[in-house]
Amino acid sequence: MTQLPDAKKIYEVVEATWPPFALSNIGPFTIREGRGGGKRVSAATTCHTAGQEDITSAEVAMVDLGQDLLFQIRDGDEALDGVLAKAGYEVVDHVTMYAVEAGEIATERPPRTAAISAWEPLKIMEEIWAKGGIDRARIDVMHRAKGPKTAFVSRWRDQPAGASFVAMHNGIAMVHALEVLPHQRLQGVAHWLMKRAAFWVLDQGGHTLSVICTTQNVGANRLYSSLGMHVVGEYHYRRKATA
Repeated sequence: MTQLPDAKKIYEVVEATWPPFALSNIGPFTIREGRGGGKRVSAATTCHTAGQEDITSAEVAMVDLGQDLLFQIRDGDEALDGVLAKAGYEVVDHVTMYAVEAGEIATERPPRTAAISAWEPLKIMEEIWAKGGIDRARIDVMHRAKGPKTAFVSRWRDQPAGASFVAMHNGIAMVHALEVLPHQRLQGVAHWLMKRAAFWVLDQGGHTLSVICTTQNVGANRLYSSLGMHVVGEYHYRRKATA
């Protein structure tokens, strides 16, 4: 039985499978250049104790990149979280991280058209993602992922239904950008996309499937729980408005 990854390992998987454009180190902080790819690729993080001077230097670096003042708060960052709160940073987007042995989900192959693998992404995938706010900058993030990766498109009832992206790092795959068109929801489309991703993991020689989503996304959290996925960690962001 494969031991499920802890939060630290999932942080590494997020970084590898949804990578920023560039990284730099400012004191104890890692600064990410996201190029419009969202919070995950734009937030600063630290694995050390940070003082006010360090925070100020990180802020300058983010402003120089034209990005929001944004920090990702991980396990062990309680002190930083408190300092940022006192400095006027507001909490945004609590995120829950899930993982499961891929074999526990890869129990029933989806209907053939429910999850079709294609890399590079097809035009229809880009159109589905665009309707969910997953724009060109985020598709660029997918292209930057270096390990095994693919995307899936779903057709349901003879119509486009959904799309997802999955990439793997050290045997652990993560599903990103899972989007189902509004009129195709509550019909099992996301369920089949996750099932297909689990089979892909095993086909690639991997062992674990993971995913992250905002804690307030009730539907997504319900889906992942229903598939038997386990909560293995969480994080949140703190953001401060710039003048």
